Amino acid sequence: MCGIIGIAKRDGQAAIEAYDGLLMLQHRGQDAAGIVSYDQGQFHEKRDNGLIKDVFKSTDMARLQGNMALGHCRYPTAGGADASEAQPFFVNAPLGMYLIHNGNLTNAHQLREKVAKEYYRHLRTGSDTEVLLNIFATKIYDELKAKTEPLTDAIFSAITNTMNEVTGAYSIISIIDELGLVAFRDPKGIRPLLMGRKMTTRGIDYMFASEDVALTAIGYEVVRDVKPGEAVIVTHDGESLTRECVKGELSPCIFEYVYLARPDSVLNGISVYKTQLRMGSALAKQVAASGLQIDSIIPVPDSSRPVALQMATDLGIPYREGLIKNRYVGRTFIMPGQAARKRSIRQKLSPVELEFKGKNVLLVDDSIVRGNTMQQIVAMCRDAGAKKIYVASGAPPVRFPDVYGVDIPTRKELLAYGMETEDVRKVLGVDALFYQSVNDLVAAAKAGNPEIEQFCTGCFDGGYVTPEVTEEYLNYVENQGRGTYTAAEPHLINI
Repeated sequence: MCGIIGIAKRDGQAAIEAYDGLLMLQHRGQDAAGIVSYDQGQFHEKRDNGLIKDVFKSTDMARLQGNMALGHCRYPTAGGADASEAQPFFVNAPLGMYLIHNGNLTNAHQLREKVAKEYYRHLRTGSDTEVLLNIFATKIYDELKAKTEPLTDAIFSAITNTMNEVTGAYSIISIIDELGLVAFRDPKGIRPLLMGRKMTTRGIDYMFASEDVALTAIGYEVVRDVKPGEAVIVTHDGESLTRECVKGELSPCIFEYVYLARPDSVLNGISVYKTQLRMGSALAKQVAASGLQIDSIIPVPDSSRPVALQMATDLGIPYREGLIKNRYVGRTFIMPGQAARKRSIRQKLSPVELEFKGKNVLLVDDSIVRGNTMQQIVAMCRDAGAKKIYVASGAPPVRFPDVYGVDIPTRKELLAYGMETEDVRKVLGVDALFYQSVNDLVAAAKAGNPEIEQFCTGCFDGGYVTPEVTEEYLNYVENQGRGTYTAAEPHLINI
């Protein structure tokens, strides 16, 4: 879950627009940020750890000249926290190219060995993005050596060969010297990627981004989502070319609609906000059937507000803002490490005692993953004098890792793993607990785009959409993620 942006303009100052767009995607990654610009054969780069507003100074932006730019804000799921892991990444051959990536490769370990032992390339980081970049660069070199003409055909062929070799989730944007800007999306379309354009007196400017809010905020018209398995090339001459490199079948990650994306975004033709309202209506039916006496419905800010508001409307129960958020603390879910998450929770939220004292309250959260946040919130509400505390989760129980780019790496960290709802209720210390069902969640999203046949619901029910994610693979990821790997290496694909 990173934020990515690519811009190809007919005149300069692409980096300024990349910066403005990245600010709209800060919720997708708070660990690091980077921008690279392209100016008549020269690349200019700035990347570092920190928030977007802190990484880039006015002197940096003045230096990032050119009519093409890439922007990235990082949420780490692979690699370390060192600034060297910040994207974009660069290789100088063939041609010279920078690349940014949102997602997670599921065969990165095997590809890493292949890059080193067969392609004789040195990898400087633990990031799977660097692995993907070197695979892509090698495929381009193979096409150029075979003298594939024209250059655009060589790049499309290289993308096809890359897609046939890598597995998992990847939305990619790259700038290639002598060619232009390239964007492509994995054959399942697991992570989002949208295309926009702006009509100018000099021609058409193009922009690609993880969410449409980044496009519209800086004056671009949303054209469409990049299709699964599709690649789009915008040349230095401003020509736009597209090709289905691998046959795709859209199966987006449903957690995007629960928590990851902004509520004002529309991904894959589905409004995140309206999906969350429908989630609220489905949960309201469960609560109504329980017969509980509830004085007020209180959201855990911010992402649960639409769900809570719709529940209050359907149930005829007062909606109250009983938890006040400190806006100077980032999203605790995406902070690196459990210790950082736990420290920030009580700094992030404080209760309005008048809304809790002597009352039966229903707290609504978008999801319950590790349970740290909710346990501490419940304790705060008890201290504020709540009589009874009920909790409703907009998402189903999270029982499996998300292997496609969200930091839910091991089942042992997940509160609901191996537990029934009643067991989780006791651990949280609440008087009643309601979970969204997987079927209701899928129905809430699918109502926005009935043409989508399948969503990735792997973190809820193990329904992963790529075949290499097996029990053997999950065991490998969990052991590797803790720095200890003793099991036999899983065989995922022939490479």
